[in-house]
Amino acid sequence: MAHAETGKTDPSTEQTAAGLSSTRGIETDFTFSDNERGVLRRLAGKVAELAARPGEERKKKAWTAHNDLLSDEPLLFCDPENGWNEIIHQKDLECSDPLARVWEMHLRKEIFWALEMKDDKVIEPYFDVPYNYTDSGWGLKERKIGGTDGGSYTWEPPIKDWERDFPGMRFPEIHVDKVATARCVDAANDIFGDLLKVRLRGIWWWTLGMTWDFINMRGLENFMLDLYDNPDWIHRAMGFMRDGTLAKLDYLQAQGLLALNTEGTYVGSGGFGWTGQLPAPGFDGAQVRTMDMWGFAESQETVGVAPDMFAEFILPYQIPILERFGLNCYGCCEPIDVRWDSVKTIPRLRRVSASPWAIRSRVREQLGKDYIISIKASPTPLAQASMDEALVRSQLRADLADTKGGIVEIIMKDNHTLGGKAHNATRWVELAREEIARLG
Repeated sequence: MAHAETGKTDPSTEQTAAGLSSTRGIETDFTFSDNERGVLRRLAGKVAELAARPGEERKKKAWTAHNDLLSDEPLLFCDPENGWNEIIHQKDLECSDPLARVWEMHLRKEIFWALEMKDDKVIEPYFDVPYNYTDSGWGLKERKIGGTDGGSYTWEPPIKDWERDFPGMRFPEIHVDKVATARCVDAANDIFGDLLKVRLRGIWWWTLGMTWDFINMRGLENFMLDLYDNPDWIHRAMGFMRDGTLAKLDYLQAQGLLALNTEGTYVGSGGFGWTGQLPAPGFDGAQVRTMDMWGFAESQETVGVAPDMFAEFILPYQIPILERFGLNCYGCCEPIDVRWDSVKTIPRLRRVSASPWAIRSRVREQLGKDYIISIKASPTPLAQASMDEALVRSQLRADLADTKGGIVEIIMKDNHTLGGKAHNATRWVELAREEIARLG
């Protein structure tokens, strides 16, 4: 039985834009009931049918032109993240096995995207299975206090004294459970193989920005004080994490564990990877290199750090990592416009986040038509039981007007709730389509 210690009783409840990163922590013996097999095959058949629609090819071409900076047609993507649990209710899932429930949830989401959401996400005829693996982390681990059922929490950082605790840091080590991974792939092929192409594809990171891990180990307040009191230790720790991240990338590449993210893979903090500019020259069609992929970093946790301090303490340690990739995305919820003079030095930068806290018109001036403006629409109106459509329209209208003439995508994400109303997500897409058409 595949098992690990995540503490999750139902992994199908955890919804993220990046998708399932591992089968680790999901208890299953891969022997699904006839009813579960029937449910999964019925849903997979519907996904295959939807993926064959002519409109999916049009969306692929639209994303490719968009990512290659050849079209200024705004594109839409809505992933309500944990709001999915208010769209597809856990009680309505038909499977009982934990892994079967995760697979069922994934297939139902694809069908909802196609038939109800109707944004620009491409429905593909694939079923991706992740590796079963463990990641040792940085050798030190914070102790969370609270956080039950997605609630708020604080944490006790393990680095309380630099001299005493920092020597406990270690480079992350990845260990793939080849037997459990192979069993999962075999199970997927057995159920879906004649309906969807099963692919083994690892999701080894969401961000390569490092500051989330740093602040978990040191604490946010301590980090802010260290900028003045212990700047050498920040440089030393960021340098260590840069080298550890590079070593991790080296390992993944050498072991053939990387997969292209240049098609319908979610990249950065929004958008998809379709592009005609990757993989890079020299790709042999087999072993994927980081240079054949999109890279991504951000530093939301340092939003209170002055631009010159960001340029000194953060970005110089991210750039050597991003240099490894063929195209790059940068930013999430932090306002990049105040950091643009530094961020624009990132090699092969293509997608830049424009968060709700960025001045959109300034972002448009800074990025021109040389980068994608990845607008992060505010999820707040969707969290209300009765969504204020006038407010949504005014926000969309202002965002589109302020970025008109740029290469724009509008992303809805970071939803913790839809106010109990699945309609809020689909209606947001409808309103966005109307405002795009209105702008012409």
